[in-house]
Amino acid sequence: MPRTDRRDEQMFPKLTPGEIDRLRRFDEIRRYAAGEPLFVTGDTAPGMYVLIAGTARVTRRDPLGHLAPVVEQGPGEFVAEVGQLSGRPALVDVHADGDVEALLIPSEHLRALLIAEPEIGDRIMRALILRRVALIEAGAGGPVLIGPASSPGMVRLQGFLTRNAYPHQVLDPQEDHDAAELVGRYAPEPADLPLAVCPKGTILKNPTEAQLARALGMVRTDAPGRSYDLAVVGAGPAGLSTAVYAASEGLSVIVLDARAFGGQAGASARIENYLGFPTGIAGQTLTGRAYVQAQKFGAEMEIPTEAVRLEPSARLGLSLKDGRRIEAKAVVVASGARYRRPDVPHLRDFEGRGVWYWASPIEARLCRKEEIVLVGGGNSAGQAAVFLRDFAAKVWMLVRGPSLVESMSRYLIDRIRAAPNIEVLTRTELVALSGSREGQLERVRWRYNPTGEETEKPIRNLFLFIGADPATDWLQGSGVTLDDKGFIRTGAHAPVVESAHGGPGARPLPLESSLSGVFAVGDVRAGSVKRVGAAIGEGAAVVAQVHVMLAHATAHQRASEAGRQKESERTGRSL
Repeated sequence: MPRTDRRDEQMFPKLTPGEIDRLRRFDEIRRYAAGEPLFVTGDTAPGMYVLIAGTARVTRRDPLGHLAPVVEQGPGEFVAEVGQLSGRPALVDVHADGDVEALLIPSEHLRALLIAEPEIGDRIMRALILRRVALIEAGAGGPVLIGPASSPGMVRLQGFLTRNAYPHQVLDPQEDHDAAELVGRYAPEPADLPLAVCPKGTILKNPTEAQLARALGMVRTDAPGRSYDLAVVGAGPAGLSTAVYAASEGLSVIVLDARAFGGQAGASARIENYLGFPTGIAGQTLTGRAYVQAQKFGAEMEIPTEAVRLEPSARLGLSLKDGRRIEAKAVVVASGARYRRPDVPHLRDFEGRGVWYWASPIEARLCRKEEIVLVGGGNSAGQAAVFLRDFAAKVWMLVRGPSLVESMSRYLIDRIRAAPNIEVLTRTELVALSGSREGQLERVRWRYNPTGEETEKPIRNLFLFIGADPATDWLQGSGVTLDDKGFIRTGAHAPVVESAHGGPGARPLPLESSLSGVFAVGDVRAGSVKRVGAAIGEGAAVVAQVHVMLAHATAHQRASEAGRQKESERTGRSL
């Protein structure tokens, strides 16, 4: 790999002998003979290697056995990428090219290094991030997805991996000989597609996201029943903000999300009104940085992992969909909201087959040079329309209200008005969908409400951005009070029903729910401002309140223990 531009220099910085000496306290020297692997694709990498003597050869190897050189690294350089922050499987092969002497820094020590040596740590962190970006661009180290590019299963799995910043390749069996052979051998039925060929050789037939994640080592399956200071449910902006601030202040933190980091914000093509980014920033870029930042401070990420029940006890318990259970002294609910579905017949039949609830480059590719329909009048709908205008021949934007002014930011309204291929239809709603025998959406009908006039057009892609309902079903029976719409009541609006830690009831803290030790931030909280900036602010603010709650719980526990001790001593004297 040539190192001629600034990005390559940042991707492969070289440490001085003095800087390497400063890092020696973080672990020990390892030696490898010529040809010996430091780590290989699919195996858990032991950490970051700082090369002291000799050269290491980095090779890209895909699950189909194809090899490609990536780079050779020598003394003063280090071998790692973002996955080594959390002990995840390696995405490349690394072998000693001759005798090698290296300093091995395990994941937990690497995180300590980034904090203790900020100047060196910043250079290392920048390099780790850029290396992951390069691997994503090359599709290196991850699974190979095999199937028709536009099939629902392919779009689903590709979207899942993309949202989680995980490298992968996509092969169409009609265009690739190796892919066609694998389909002939392992997928005799159309329902078997897509195939997912994993780095260790495992071949999955039309897997769920959770099955693919387990095969790739994205989710830990060891150490059941683990315990933490804080569990964060939801990895959108609010949850990631909570994780960053809590972990940086020394709390042990685990973050759970059922699908991907970023939440609805992560699916935004461009956020232009977030403070500090005058030219805008992609939602996945913003939340991706927060995702890595949380891991830098030691937060443990479990994605995709779904919490299905909250159990009040001496320590709060979270039951997970895969049968595991974790415990925490405090829980921050940042589970956000689920996309709302309009009451239109057969809508679910076309989900993933022309009906979409987000607009990423994957969906945009499917509607290139076609007319599309987009339903919604909020900022998310506006951002999606502006993004999709560069792909679609025409965007029909259906809005139930009389205008966009009441629900959308002015800059988006102006941009939509300036787009020649976006037509806004106000006082209009979706009424019917129809499609092919294979389940592909083919026609969409809408109605202009003031006159009742209906229009039907040949449309293969429909994007829905009509708001969302709070993701709080899993809290039923936990003691957490919800409002009439399902949002979590907090602070003065949430009388304490019981204490999860055995202490006396008290007025909850501003972001605390009716169950002591359980907090809510972001879109899932009743009365919250539905903005990325507000969610991030609540995520930061809730950590201070968690500290207050933990201090009160500790004080109560100590008082109880002292009381028991005194009672024991009194009983002993009386005897």
